[in-house]
Amino acid sequence: MQVSVENVGKLERKLTVRIPAEQFESQVRSRIQELGRNVRLKGFRPGKVPAKVIEQRFGAQVRGEAFSELVRNTLGEAIEQEKLRPAMPPQVSTTAAPSAGEIEYVATFEVMPEIGTIDVAQLDITRVTADIAESDVDQMIETLRQQRRSWSAVERAAQTGDMVLLEYSAQAGAYRFPESGVDRVGTVIGSNALFPELEAKLAGIKAGEEKSLEVTFPAEFRNADLAGKVAALAVKMVRVQEPMLPALDAQFFDSFGNHDGSLEKFRADVRANLERELKGNLLARLKAEVVEKLVAAYPSIDLPQGMVESESRALARQAEAQAQQQGQKDAKFAPEGFVDAARRRVAAGLLLSEVARQNQLRVDSRRVAETLAAIASTYEEPDQVVELYNRDPQLMSGLQSRVLEDQVAEWIADHARTTEAKQTFTEVMRPIA
Repeated sequence: MQVSVENVGKLERKLTVRIPAEQFESQVRSRIQELGRNVRLKGFRPGKVPAKVIEQRFGAQVRGEAFSELVRNTLGEAIEQEKLRPAMPPQVSTTAAPSAGEIEYVATFEVMPEIGTIDVAQLDITRVTADIAESDVDQMIETLRQQRRSWSAVERAAQTGDMVLLEYSAQAGAYRFPESGVDRVGTVIGSNALFPELEAKLAGIKAGEEKSLEVTFPAEFRNADLAGKVAALAVKMVRVQEPMLPALDAQFFDSFGNHDGSLEKFRADVRANLERELKGNLLARLKAEVVEKLVAAYPSIDLPQGMVESESRALARQAEAQAQQQGQKDAKFAPEGFVDAARRRVAAGLLLSEVARQNQLRVDSRRVAETLAAIASTYEEPDQVVELYNRDPQLMSGLQSRVLEDQVAEWIADHARTTEAKQTFTEVMRPIA
């Protein structure tokens, strides 16, 4: 096997591999002989089909399969021989026709950039820390009670926390909504599902009562003809219901899978879930901090264009899926709009991968299992989720890559100039802006 490499750009490489034609023809003959022993053709006894007939009927297919196998068996060896690190799977081209006693194919691909030694000791990292307080457990239990609340109709005036149903019409200048009749909406007062000013004015109105209100609609209101406008509202309260919170009893505990029936065990389970969520959020914040500082410290690395384009397409598909989930069924996003974000992601992935390579960091199989168990625990059938990952190499590979990146981020924080910043559980769980 003869191998030559040509640099056709900063990261682009053209790898030419030449193999003796006899090696290829030998594979073709071997495959034809195997087919002759096994193929069944009308007019021939099993195992007695002549090689010439096999060649006529299946020659093109056999040569294609033989060539594909030849490439599989030699390309990796050629890449390793030339000490290349492809960033994306190579594109192979050939005539597959022998010439001068050789058969040749060309593999083109981008290689990983040469970044040089990464000195993480110069990075200034802030590691956020937090603990679970008893008040956090109390608040979560109260949230769970709110999620399981029921509603009971009342005759008194509506107040904060009540669920109300109302009919209304709005008049802003010459514009009326709806054009005729009334619209019907509901909200929990104080939730701001409508908007704060209106909900505040609904408090104090009883079921069956009618009121005339003046409100200023928010500038971002979904109805453009009312957005930012002062309007006169004719309101009729249809129904007022107060929340009924469930008691902290065995029935309530059992609804969350706690069959012990004790408040102590339920609190322990709630705390365990909060600790799992806190651990995940702290790690996510640390990883975001490390990535931001790492990318800022190495702004000029060359990025494989194929990786950037692939990431741009993935981000566009993700944005479309999210938009469609929100009801925008025909949402379409061009990958070009995500190039900057894709470049940051690719740069982060390359730098984290390079830190792992330079410092011989390997994925921790025990940590992979723990992460998978944590993911599975959020589903009703965790065993099926674990089985799904174990059966799907692509899913498992993605999980292993994620765990390794987490390990690298923690390693960097341990070797950088890192300071701790104490926060409350609530602060940590607040979404990162």
